[in-house]
Amino acid sequence: MPRSKKDVLRKRKPAVPKKTKALKPQAPKKIANAAGKSRAEGIRLFKLAGRPTREQFILVFGERGPKMTWDERAKAGVSAKQFQAALAAKQSGRKDAKPSIPAPTWKE
Repeated sequence: MPRSKKDVLRKRKPAVPKKTKALKPQAPKKIANAAGKSRAEGIRLFKLAGRPTREQFILVFGERGPKMTWDERAKAGVSAKQFQAALAAKQSGRKDAKPSIPAPTWKE
């Protein structure tokens, strides 16, 4: 006669391990906190500058523009508040630039 599964004792591991190590309290990491604050400040200045693209940074600051920090860009003479004005000054000659797509010519 087969045994019922209800009658069989189940073998389980205990829910709590036998030996538990006491966890040492750890101080919060100050480096990560400082890095987060610096990153937040950089994002704030990026928004203040009008969310410029990589090409716009290159146009205003040169090849090294996208790699510079906002402090370095301010030392170069253009702060985040002044960025759009500097960009407009650099782009003023774009009317004379050749369009990327030539105008269609129609022959009738």
